[in-house]
Amino acid sequence: MLVKWIRCTVVDRRGFERGQRKWAGLLGEPGFRGQGGGWSRSRPDVAHIFAFWESRAFYDSFMARSHDRLAASQVGTFRDGQVKLFDHRFDVKTGFEPRFADADVARVAHCRVHEDRAEHFALMQEKVWNPAMAGSPGMLRGMFGEAPGSEFLVLSMWQSAAEHGKYREERVERLGLRARTAADVAALSGDVVRLEPSWTV
Repeated sequence: MLVKWIRCTVVDRRGFERGQRKWAGLLGEPGFRGQGGGWSRSRPDVAHIFAFWESRAFYDSFMARSHDRLAASQVGTFRDGQVKLFDHRFDVKTGFEPRFADADVARVAHCRVHEDRAEHFALMQEKVWNPAMAGSPGMLRGMFGEAPGSEFLVLSMWQSAAEHGKYREERVERLGLRARTAADVAALSGDVVRLEPSWTV
């Protein structure tokens, strides 16, 4: 599965949200698996969108045919658009599905990892972080993706911001020490996203 992560700064909120609903046109596209997103909890003008495709071939075909028509309604409503593609490597918890309806927030972490530490980082994600997240109350599902150049994406869905906050307070520092994350990661950025039901396709 291919994961597309879009982050942008919105300058015309009403126009952007109106355009966001037009992405319902993705339904029926060959290989499309789901899309959702919402607003950053820390920066109210930043939007995040996550789209899922069965494969890169299906995604490339969509980009060549239908993308520009669907995107036209949002032209001029945002700036600083950043798009990144990741290959799904494994699930956090089990049976990841690109569903958003039962989640209140998504947590996205984007990690650039030292090249010689990439395999260690992935192993620690599997052996240390995944079990801790999977066992946390309110954590619904998640996935770990990889892009060329030792870039990784960890996306997790949570029932509520409060549940995610408890996990952060209680576990993150201790787990980071155990996984020796500081030695692996060259740069880390992340956000907590308040999911907008009307953006879900």
